[in-house]
Amino acid sequence: MKRIMIAAPKSGSGKTLITCALLRLLKRRGLDITSFKCGPDYIDPMFHRTVLGVPGGNLDSFFSDEDEIRSMISRSTHEYAVFEGVMGLYDGVTGSKPVRDGSDNWLHGSSYDIARITDTPVILVMDVKGMGQTMLPVISGILSYDTHGLIRGVILNRISPSYYEQIAPLIREEISGRSELLGGIPVSPEISFESRHLGLVMPDEISDIAGQIDVASDLLEENIDTEKLFKIMSEAEKSGQPVVSLSKTDMPDPADGDLFRPVIAAARDEAFCFYYEENLRMLREAGMTVCEFSPLHDSAIPKDADAILLGGGYPELYAEELSNNTEMKESICKAVSEGMPSLAECGGFMYLLDELKDQNGCTWPMCGLIRGRSRYTGKLSRFGYINIAFPEGLTARGHEFHYFDSDNNGTDAHAVKPVSGKEWDCIHMGNDHIWGYPHLWYRSCPQLIFRLREEMIRYHSRKAVSNSGTDNINTEK
Repeated sequence: MKRIMIAAPKSGSGKTLITCALLRLLKRRGLDITSFKCGPDYIDPMFHRTVLGVPGGNLDSFFSDEDEIRSMISRSTHEYAVFEGVMGLYDGVTGSKPVRDGSDNWLHGSSYDIARITDTPVILVMDVKGMGQTMLPVISGILSYDTHGLIRGVILNRISPSYYEQIAPLIREEISGRSELLGGIPVSPEISFESRHLGLVMPDEISDIAGQIDVASDLLEENIDTEKLFKIMSEAEKSGQPVVSLSKTDMPDPADGDLFRPVIAAARDEAFCFYYEENLRMLREAGMTVCEFSPLHDSAIPKDADAILLGGGYPELYAEELSNNTEMKESICKAVSEGMPSLAECGGFMYLLDELKDQNGCTWPMCGLIRGRSRYTGKLSRFGYINIAFPEGLTARGHEFHYFDSDNNGTDAHAVKPVSGKEWDCIHMGNDHIWGYPHLWYRSCPQLIFRLREEMIRYHSRKAVSNSGTDNINTEK
């Protein structure tokens, strides 16, 4: 596909806004477009989905090997793709010293690593508000680490038109032969994307987000050499690397007409919405049907559910509503007590505890399936990638990112950070449940998903026998 990556030296540079503006511009022109987010991010893909109306994907070289990443790209049937980088362009997970000798080890897990693996050209977005000629050595320094020649263009964000005209010739001279200056985007009072913790607030929380993205798209079209940008995208199509299909070893074949597809009910609403699209894809590939329900607005889990999936999100922002929806809490507790398999990550795990104490100090009763309370700590309790050791020698990759913590995080698995080696116990786990703060990347341990499906089938069979017995009793009566 024709593709490009929007990256930056740091978070808060305007990557998401410019990515959404470019997606809107491409869509306006009637082009067949999709999106990918680099790294372990849930919120930015929601912005992409707001523009495109369909979910995008995540590309992460800590979670996946190079063949898997290329395969994720190859599965897409779209003609164009925009990748959005994560944090700074070279920010990875190894913690090793940067080198400029062609070795890529120090870039593991970075946006640049994804660009290298997929041979995708990079557009560097520089937030230069409050910066003068210092931007020249900054841009030049970043380009000096581009050993694969992937940074094909530079965009200056939040720069006045008059100063852009003054500084542009100097930048072009500085980066000549290495990259191209594509333009500068001025500050617009009509655009305001607020942040929460280390990321943006969710799209539904932003007033007139569609209108703001339209304004950003207009600014992009008016101030950027879009024809040169599209030319860079088109050239990427000719330089794609070979792809390898994802292995489906021991994976049930959903195409088999005789395959029973148990139903997993995934919570999705304002409080629970953090899901990797690749994880949901794997559940379907493993022979499950994924349906959605709302712990906020519904009164019960779906009647045909054979398992519950409670993803992350911001349950603390809706603690009162979740607490007051006693029918839903009772429905979940009843199903779990009867053996329905369940998987709960981060916010979903917090929902299953006895109580949640929010940022204002108010305590709200939750489901009560796990003894303990989650509470706001005022700082990042856990942050970053982790390797997780489960019983029986199983290992998975995941990440944690939460300002809340609990007094009962579980001891059935063990997490280790890949760089510092810091470790801790985590997760409540049994044959029919996995509950804990870590967000899991399912393909890193497919055995967990296969086991989940097996437990779902067992539960479905028990439920069918139980219902059959009830029907017989009712018939006799």
